[in-house]
Amino acid sequence: MRRRCGLSRKLYVTPIKLVLFTLLLLFFALFVVWRRKRRVIAIVCFLLFWSLGAGWTSSPILDYVQYGFDRSMQPDFAPRTIIVLLGGGTDRDRESRLVPKRDSIQRIDAAAELYRECRRTGAACRVIVSGGDPQHHGEAEADNYAPYLLARGVGAADLALENRSLDTYQNARNVAALVRPERDETVIVVTSSYHMARVMLAFEAFGFAPQAFVSNVWTAKRTLFPSIDGFKTAEIAVHEAVGIMRFHVYRWLHLY
Repeated sequence: MRRRCGLSRKLYVTPIKLVLFTLLLLFFALFVVWRRKRRVIAIVCFLLFWSLGAGWTSSPILDYVQYGFDRSMQPDFAPRTIIVLLGGGTDRDRESRLVPKRDSIQRIDAAAELYRECRRTGAACRVIVSGGDPQHHGEAEADNYAPYLLARGVGAADLALENRSLDTYQNARNVAALVRPERDETVIVVTSSYHMARVMLAFEAFGFAPQAFVSNVWTAKRTLFPSIDGFKTAEIAVHEAVGIMRFHVYRWLHLY
């Protein structure tokens, strides 16, 4: 049912992070070097960051990266179903305990919901949690999420942890090494809407055509003034758009 291709070469590149901060540094460098155009550079920088923080630029970018993925998508369970939960990071709570981020909790809830529905069909269902410690918090995302899944009804015997991957490409690579889908087996990936396009590309690079199940959908609100939430949404949207473009470039260069 699923085809797996053998790729002899893999190139790992550190994930692109803090895209807006990098863009700001670029404008600062231009401002210092290109003295005759400082006024123009300052105006362009102001307008760009205002439109990102106020949602006017980030909204269409977010629509692009989320296109085709929403909560209406319903999976088809097979006699043997593998549910792959993608990590979304961890945070410290008020008591300094390491806990899943808000997006991650929604992904956990969605994966547990899928597992329960799958079991009700009489199918054999497994959950694989994929996520290492890219934030260097001292605990892998997969290990951190496991108790939450168990508390939501996922059977211990049906839960597997992939706790070494540091980005989306490694998520797919490491899960592909664990999963060998047969004719009566299907793979369902669970993640946020903004992340799903990149996830599908990564799994396709390893010969998989998984079903997508969206845990939560992000929206970018257009406002008059920029806000912290606006810049957070813009960072996510731009990060994913750059990640998708980078993936296509690497594939064109035969690096993926």
